[in-house]
Amino acid sequence: MRTVYYTDRLILRVLKGRDAKLVCDYYQRNEAFLREWEPQRDADFFTRRGQRRDLAAEYRMIRREQMLKLWLFKREDPERVIGMISFTNLLYGDFCSCFLGYKLDQAEINRGYMTEALEYGIELMFRQYGLHRIEANIMPHNVRSLRVVEKLGFKQEGLARRYLKINGQWRDHIHMTLLNQQMEA
Repeated sequence: MRTVYYTDRLILRVLKGRDAKLVCDYYQRNEAFLREWEPQRDADFFTRRGQRRDLAAEYRMIRREQMLKLWLFKREDPERVIGMISFTNLLYGDFCSCFLGYKLDQAEINRGYMTEALEYGIELMFRQYGLHRIEANIMPHNVRSLRVVEKLGFKQEGLARRYLKINGQWRDHIHMTLLNQQMEA
């Protein structure tokens, strides 16, 4: 199983429990910024112990091809996480679909890093994993995030009312999808 990928400016890595310090650093730097976009987190989430546990569980799922989570690093700074992309709930057979999630360090937004990482990750999902559909659900007021997926070709399929509990409140999300054109024939 491959665990490191490279783009022009980024390193995309699968992390294990032993990498908890890197992830803790990322979340601690971005705690206030991410609060608006994520579920409420308990104090353990921001600890090495909590991240070690989560990373170990995710790694098991990655090995079983149930998900792929890649942490982002700039090539010139390979020990500092700047974000992550995840493809979760991978389903095969007649469905061949997954959910997309992503986040970026507040200090790195509007530099094209997320678009670069997602282009690579989407290509992996379509070619290596053989998926037909990638779904992203984004809150309507998250304009930057909507721009990213629209730029990548995602199309809006509707509004999911009170879809996810974000920062303690059930929030509507715009349901966006991208289809693997190679499988459309």
